[in-house]
Amino acid sequence: MSDTSAAEPSADTTPKPRSVDAHDFPDELRAAVAESDLVLVDFYTNGCSICKSIEPVLGGVARNATVPILLVNPRDDPPLVSEHAIRSVPTLALFEAGDDGEPVEVDRLAEGFVGADELVEFVESHR
Repeated sequence: MSDTSAAEPSADTTPKPRSVDAHDFPDELRAAVAESDLVLVDFYTNGCSICKSIEPVLGGVARNATVPILLVNPRDDPPLVSEHAIRSVPTLALFEAGDDGEPVEVDRLAEGFVGADELVEFVESHR
């Protein structure tokens, strides 16, 4: 068995998916894009079975693509749903800082289940 621990980020530096309240999301997203070149956002709801199946995939993506991931349940914030044109969940959107430093959505992956390899490739294709 080979030792691959040197190639993996340490647990202390690996970004982890982080849940944020829908009402705090604009400020949290603004702070995240100020600290990182890309931020992946998972718009989900608690009762969604596809959303639940993506949870373990997101942890691997955070490790392998080293991208911060924000998890936000927009159900109780209709303006957030409208502003980000969320038509179904899960919706995975990639953001970066615009010229003025404000978050800008740069791409969105097809809504529904996405595997880890596809999601890592999606993130890395925007670097």
